[in-house]
Amino acid sequence: MNRSFIAATVACLVLLIAASSIAQFGNFQRYGRARGGAIIGPDGRPQRRGIPDWKVDDRFKDDVFTFCRIRYSSYGGYGGKWAVDYPDADLNFSYRLQQLTAIHTHPDGVILELTDRKLFDYPFIYIIEPGELQFSDNEVTALRSYLLNGGFLMVDDFWGQRELDNFLYEMKRVFPDRDATEIPLEHPIFHCVYDLKERPQIPAIGRAAPNHVDSNGKLITWERGEDTREPHYRGLYDDNGRMMAIICHNTDLGDGWEREGEDEWYFKEFSEKKAYPLGINIVFYAMTH
Repeated sequence: MNRSFIAATVACLVLLIAASSIAQFGNFQRYGRARGGAIIGPDGRPQRRGIPDWKVDDRFKDDVFTFCRIRYSSYGGYGGKWAVDYPDADLNFSYRLQQLTAIHTHPDGVILELTDRKLFDYPFIYIIEPGELQFSDNEVTALRSYLLNGGFLMVDDFWGQRELDNFLYEMKRVFPDRDATEIPLEHPIFHCVYDLKERPQIPAIGRAAPNHVDSNGKLITWERGEDTREPHYRGLYDDNGRMMAIICHNTDLGDGWEREGEDEWYFKEFSEKKAYPLGINIVFYAMTH
């Protein structure tokens, strides 16, 4: 494996982005979704269950952005925490990225292990629920090589100090001499497509409601104890200052993508205003830096 795979993919995506202006936010269209049933259809594709589908333009079939979810064997084993919100989060987010930006996007996404030789074909990878994740030695080596050769990691949906400490310990195995640092609101990642006024906290759909407020009348968006009240976004950087990873802690963008069609208030409050804008910003920033 070498960095040419990632470099070529990033170069193509930058050209695609530059070829057309980014769409304005506009109005999202709610659509229904039937939960349950088989995840993978007889054609080998994820079951969309009402999520819009599209065909990849033949002109860009080798250059589309593909959402890549990482499967890890620890913390629940195969079919465990790595698969939370799958496939609807991946399908919905890919659809919104295709719909709202000039980034040509694959409709299905992929699932890979860090040790898969195809990892370097995908410049963006996503890890969810890493609060008790434990990398194998081979995964440590593969992730280090991937990130140093131009790849970008997004980590999402874990809560509280214990889960953070565990994940940062695992990342120290990947990069013993690097620390993840807080990303300030002024950073371009919060403004590059959508201009966010806060570093948002997105709760799971069952954790927030219009009348669920604290004693000061503030909407309760944290999920557990006091150490989950504040969202944190941390960046991990290489020697040239390039962000290699964004660690989204005390927040759950994946649920904002997955559950968009289930509750109108949640959709308007969290999917439309926060989860999609930030997710699109992260992908755009990663692909252009």
